[in-house]
Amino acid sequence: MKKRIAIYPGTFDPFTNGHLDLVERGLTMFDTVIVALAPSRKKKPLFSVRERISMMNESMNNQDRASVEVFSGLLVDYVKKKGGIAIIRGLRAISDFEFELQMALMNRRLHSGIETVFMMPNVEYSFLTATIVKEIASFGGDITGLVPEPVENALKEKFKAI
Repeated sequence: MKKRIAIYPGTFDPFTNGHLDLVERGLTMFDTVIVALAPSRKKKPLFSVRERISMMNESMNNQDRASVEVFSGLLVDYVKKKGGIAIIRGLRAISDFEFELQMALMNRRLHSGIETVFMMPNVEYSFLTATIVKEIASFGGDITGLVPEPVENALKEKFKAI
């Protein structure tokens, strides 16, 4: 029987508990979830690719069916290369849906055999964005419960140095 592999792409700067929630719930539907870190040309990340990979691996240390990889190029090409059948995307609000729908339809046009699975985060994380987390952390605010502990520690260290 062929493994059901899903790809969860993003910049994950930083990886939040909302992201982790989607990985864990994705594993209830798929045999493997590959968290695909996309270095962004548009965004100026706070953490390097190496730092993000390290934090994500530490955060998912008890998920033996989840892994972190870096990819570049078209997402559908990466999904095909990995033998994936689905792309996981998180939706928090209607504003997310409009953009994500456009991307899903384009990905379907590029490769009709790959489905996009939209998942809503646990209500506890429905407001959470990496941008909000960085903003709170930059002012020394409490981010406990918003990000995994390795990410919380890295954010505190990063902003202590700035």
